Amino acid sequence: MALPVSYNIRNLTVRRASNLLAALGIALVVMVMIWVLALGQGFRGALVGTGRPDRALLMRGGATSEVQSSVSREVADIVRVMPEILPGTDGRPLASPELVIIANLPKASDGSPANVSVRGVSQAVFEMRPELQLVTGRRFAPGTTEIMVGAPLGGRLRNCGVGQKLHFANQDWEIVGQFATGGSGFESEIWGDVETMIPAFERDGYQSMTVQLRSAADLAALETRIGADPRLNLKVQSELAYYEAQSSGFTSFIRGIGVVIAVLMSFGAMAGALNTMFAAVNARTREIGTLLALGFSRWSVLVAFVVESVLLSIAGGVLGCLLGFIVNGTSTGTTNWASFSELAFAFRVTPAIMGLGLLFAVVMGAIGGFLPAWRASRKRIAESLRAA
Repeated sequence: MALPVSYNIRNLTVRRASNLLAALGIALVVMVMIWVLALGQGFRGALVGTGRPDRALLMRGGATSEVQSSVSREVADIVRVMPEILPGTDGRPLASPELVIIANLPKASDGSPANVSVRGVSQAVFEMRPELQLVTGRRFAPGTTEIMVGAPLGGRLRNCGVGQKLHFANQDWEIVGQFATGGSGFESEIWGDVETMIPAFERDGYQSMTVQLRSAADLAALETRIGADPRLNLKVQSELAYYEAQSSGFTSFIRGIGVVIAVLMSFGAMAGALNTMFAAVNARTREIGTLLALGFSRWSVLVAFVVESVLLSIAGGVLGCLLGFIVNGTSTGTTNWASFSELAFAFRVTPAIMGLGLLFAVVMGAIGGFLPAWRASRKRIAESLRAA
């Protein structure tokens, strides 16, 4: 015969102080775990959200990032007329050969240098990337030293307002607009005219090429066509796949750190639950003996105390989830290891992360409550009833 859950709930309200401390310990573990995982999720979301499956990114064969790649003008001209590329409203192929350079610019906080991606793009990019929205100002004019900056950079770098100028590549560049792309990695970049930037950075060609496919299914056909042309040495991949690969290293590292921190902190939380439940067993020795005398099995007593510990942990887990959710949407930034440039993003607390935190709380409660529950179930009836 099993003990009702109401019995456990009633007992949790008796020793309020010790139960509250144990629940707070579990809540802190869950909160920290959620914060770390939300950091990794936000980083991954910013990069993965940058790509789309119906856009293809072309780089030199063997290159793992745009900054390591090079694409000549001749190769770009060959690719842009391939039939898998969608024409724009003006009839020209939606293909944007691009330049990606890392520039050192002063941070707004302390003036220390920050690596920022400067991307030279063609005018086709504005039709290829409909997610781009002007926050303020206007687009840069082709053939000029005008630039646009991602809106988050306005608060992270000095002199990033519309009408101000940034100095890099040995000249001043006037900011004419700030843009947003739905929280993607492009918001951490500076955009300008690629043909103006190539001589400014003393380059003789492009580094990558982004094309709009007629459909995502045309990616394989484009890859086959390019692979069959001996003049080309290009790696073709979907833009989405590229940015997923760019995010994998840092995301895995953050997740690993989160698990390690949570496991280390969980020992303290489980010790708190262990002490709380041992104290409960000692205080309820006669009650345990009465339950056994009334016919409740030792298994029922063991399960009852484990359930009590789990309920305590669930309360702590729920509190930890609420505390963890506080950082959702908070802006931060870090270095993208793949490009060694600053990436601005926001913490993202997802239902999956909160569910994982709650599950971890349940596991801590079950482990921390098992030994006291086992001790309670092993008590002898006669000795328990004689306890003062």
